[in-house]
Amino acid sequence: MFFVDTLECEGLGNRSYLAGGSGAAVVVDPPRDIDQVMAAAARRGVRIAFVAETHLHNDYVSGGLELARVTGARYLVPAGARVSFARTPVADGDTVTVDEGLVLRAIATPGHTPHHTSYALTEDGRGVAAFTGGSLLIGTVGRPDLVEPRLTEHLARAQHASAHRLADELDDAVPVLPTHGFGSFCSSSQAQGDATTIGAERAANDALTLDADTFVARMLAGLDDVPAYYAHMGPVNAAGPAPVDLTPPRRADAEEIASQLAAGEWVVDLRGRTAFAEGHVAGSYNFEGEGRLATYLAWLMPWGRPVTLLADTPERIAAAQRELTRVGIDRPAAAATGDSAGWIRAGERLASFPRARFADLADARERGDDVVVLDVRRDSERAGGHVDGSVHLPLHELHGRIGEVPDGVVWVHCAGGMRAAIAASLLDAAGRDVVAIDDGFDAATEAGLTLTRPGRAG
Repeated sequence: MFFVDTLECEGLGNRSYLAGGSGAAVVVDPPRDIDQVMAAAARRGVRIAFVAETHLHNDYVSGGLELARVTGARYLVPAGARVSFARTPVADGDTVTVDEGLVLRAIATPGHTPHHTSYALTEDGRGVAAFTGGSLLIGTVGRPDLVEPRLTEHLARAQHASAHRLADELDDAVPVLPTHGFGSFCSSSQAQGDATTIGAERAANDALTLDADTFVARMLAGLDDVPAYYAHMGPVNAAGPAPVDLTPPRRADAEEIASQLAAGEWVVDLRGRTAFAEGHVAGSYNFEGEGRLATYLAWLMPWGRPVTLLADTPERIAAAQRELTRVGIDRPAAAATGDSAGWIRAGERLASFPRARFADLADARERGDDVVVLDVRRDSERAGGHVDGSVHLPLHELHGRIGEVPDGVVWVHCAGGMRAAIAASLLDAAGRDVVAIDDGFDAATEAGLTLTRPGRAG
């Protein structure tokens, strides 16, 4: 009897899969930290016989090469992917036997990348799973604009054709198991649910319900910004990622933290945004360990810049270190744990700034306070409505454009509070007076703030 185990990478919004029978298994699109994959195989009591990539990933560093080396598995990589390491190139229609009666077949599904390949798993000739990578996702497809701008429309049309090919070749009951779509910016939109089948996608996915021209136009119109670090992921994966080192980083004391800040290095506080606002090392940035740490830190931080991590516990440092290796931030320069008072030198004081709700913003405006409202959501979010009179700088652009924020006390908001906390820390480090709005955006309407929506004045 076959099995499929899902391995979540929640911080990056991706999934990997371990699938097999009683003795052997295949791993599809493994994460960089392969120890969790090997632990899953050990729990099943199976040997990892194959490691399969659907494509060269643009949003994370793959652990496939290292997993294949450590386990002795055959490393299946689409033949069209240009790589600098030994692998088993797979082309459309190629098959491998994973375990007795369990066969994996490669299906060329270009679109997310030109070489993208999906894999259909059959047991005794019956389709039991489709590993669709960045092709057919839950209610959507992978975005086609991450390879080369001149290829975007061509790849969007290829996505449409690939989705139809999967729907034509696989039975309605076959589960669709994508890699992207659970928060990753590799998806053209986010997953509509947690599980799906070929039949469900045939009925609801735009790629299967719209004609090619309409589908392409709609997809291209909806594409959002791409995280800056994506530019580094493909080359790293093509060259062959190095093994990870998850040993604890060197301990930093208050003097070293101050020196790193003075040198322009990044000091990142992983605590929750409430604790950070109440007291933090002046000049440090707040990226919550419980949030989208890897995505936003790798997006905002200059690539290759040394980073020191601060957290209340060693466990939080270890979890962050693991997540950051997945996007190529391999070794923190140093780390410090414990109470924040221990991170500053004698005679220094922790910095702080207030937090507020949208109702507090409405009150401040009513009083006539000198208020600058800064919206750090993405363009697509702001298009659905915004606070009248607000300044718009998406979070990923803020670090390089802080000088454009008007004078005054900056009340910064996003859609829920996490990105506003990051932005508030950037502004605070730059010496601005800031208030972090920790509130859901719907509360702006409830607070009586006027929102501008498409078709309305303002």
